[in-house]
Amino acid sequence: MRGLCRISVILLVLFWGIYCMSGNAEVVEEDKKALLDFAAKLPHFHNLNWSETTSVCKNWTGVTCNAESTRVVGVRLPAVGFNGKIPSDTLGRLSALEILSLRENRIRGDFPEDFTKLRNLSMLFLQFNDFSGELHVDFSAWKNLTVVNLSNNRFSGGIPKSLSKMSWLMSLNLANNSLSGEIPDLGLPNLAELDLSNNNLSGSVPKSLQRFPSSAFVGNNVAVGVAQSDLSPLPKSKGKSRIWWRDSWFWGIVIGCGVLVLVVLAFVFLYIACCSKRKDDDDGFNGKFPKGSMSPEKAMSRDQGSRNRLVFFEGCNYAFDLEDLLRASAEVLGKGTFGMSYKAILEDANVVVVKRLKEVSAGKREFEQQMEVIGSIRHDNVVALRAYYYSKDEKLMVNDHCIQGSVSSMLHGRKGEDRIPLDWETRLKITLGAARGTAHIHSINGGKFVHGNIRSSNVFLNSENYGCVSDFGLATVMSPLAPPISRAAGYRAPEVTDTRKSTQASDVYSLGVFILELLTGKSPVHTTGGDELVHLVRWVHSVVREEWTAEVFDLELLRFPHVEEEMVEMLQIALSCVARVPDQRPKMPHLLKMIEDVRPSLCETHPESSSAPAPPQ
Repeated sequence: MRGLCRISVILLVLFWGIYCMSGNAEVVEEDKKALLDFAAKLPHFHNLNWSETTSVCKNWTGVTCNAESTRVVGVRLPAVGFNGKIPSDTLGRLSALEILSLRENRIRGDFPEDFTKLRNLSMLFLQFNDFSGELHVDFSAWKNLTVVNLSNNRFSGGIPKSLSKMSWLMSLNLANNSLSGEIPDLGLPNLAELDLSNNNLSGSVPKSLQRFPSSAFVGNNVAVGVAQSDLSPLPKSKGKSRIWWRDSWFWGIVIGCGVLVLVVLAFVFLYIACCSKRKDDDDGFNGKFPKGSMSPEKAMSRDQGSRNRLVFFEGCNYAFDLEDLLRASAEVLGKGTFGMSYKAILEDANVVVVKRLKEVSAGKREFEQQMEVIGSIRHDNVVALRAYYYSKDEKLMVNDHCIQGSVSSMLHGRKGEDRIPLDWETRLKITLGAARGTAHIHSINGGKFVHGNIRSSNVFLNSENYGCVSDFGLATVMSPLAPPISRAAGYRAPEVTDTRKSTQASDVYSLGVFILELLTGKSPVHTTGGDELVHLVRWVHSVVREEWTAEVFDLELLRFPHVEEEMVEMLQIALSCVARVPDQRPKMPHLLKMIEDVRPSLCETHPESSSAPAPPQ
């Protein structure tokens, strides 16, 4: 009898567990349907990888679930390109939602009434959209909200008094709207950040909000500071007391000015010291993005008319915006011809490469047009540009991160017993991929596009170990190339040194130097045992002229059998690329065909052979 009871209890527990699991599955499926309805009814520029056949809690762009994967608790979809009004009965069904971010889209219409159903909401980000109308919403419906950002929209009417009932609110940003009327006395003891700037507000700042800086209220017709009724009249003084007051006032100014001079001098010395350090650290980045110093609101308020923002290209599934990018931890990858590159790790664990461009000479329109061309290029052997940002003071480019690093780091990086050398087949595939990518780039814009910066630090490996080129098309928007110095000099064709202008022929020269670098294992400009500076092209010519061809090749390559013939053939191809006269160099389609013929089997295993360039785009 006892055994029967135990079995009954176990079955009851199992039944209850199965019931709960099925119930949870049904709940998360409802969240999934709500999101699919939202995406289907609101047009958007960038594709979302949301599908009925995949789990909403696994790899859906911008979607976060709880630890049990039973509910959707976070939706972050900034800069996805949403255009229109938020459809009713969609996001409002996500009753467990805690974080909602729809920043930097083109969403219009009134504040969605459905959002009041999101009783668990703790953070709401709707800035940089086209919302309008009065804020009739009852904010007291949200008991857990800590952050509200509705800035840079077109909201009108007064500031809702119901905000005062949000006792947990810590950050409120309503800047750059068309709000009017007086500022209500909100109270809000936990409020730590407030921005009401650039509206049509009037009157005086309530006493409970006077703890915030004047910048929180600038751009309004409001009296900032202590209300006049709270000021006590100065006591009248007579006789010696008045004279003493004037003498104290005089000496106070003298002492104050002296202290001020000392402070100014200290800041001058500190500034000089910082500037000298910035030159070493490339403008003071020190491997980190300047957190707080350039939030999207501050960066974009410099030019509100143009609504500067991080611009994404079609097909990009990243769900982050400029603010997320600037908050990311950053690791310096290196300084290139056109600026410093950083590896940025975002909060959602995605990793991107950010290039901070220096000395851009092109105007905003020309820069954006060039970015649109670069961002439209998609090829297996070209590192894709995913997004860019333009403002007066900052120009950024966002690319995919290649986990294996650059060819330069593989060739010239870590040395020692644990070093894994690049075998000949890998170097051959790198060469073939770099040539395919360059040939495709040359086919763009009616066959007139130029890479302009081919070097080993700008060539990476794709998943099949074929080379992929990056950092292309920037020469036209940058200041004229600086005098050839350091490692970049060895890649430049002779005519580029004189004209400071890159061409497709100079790309072929640079690619030839890159092939020589792979064959020899030496940098384009390097030193010998002494301090003598050696240019790779001249050195190779001198060795080949003395018929010491075997001395050219990297010792690491000589360990591999039956590859000497291919290496000699590739050497001849490279030497044809570095001909001094541009017209004597092969065109990219012919050069690619020669490289493919070195080992045709590589083309057979890699279906995309680019002997014929892709049609112009």
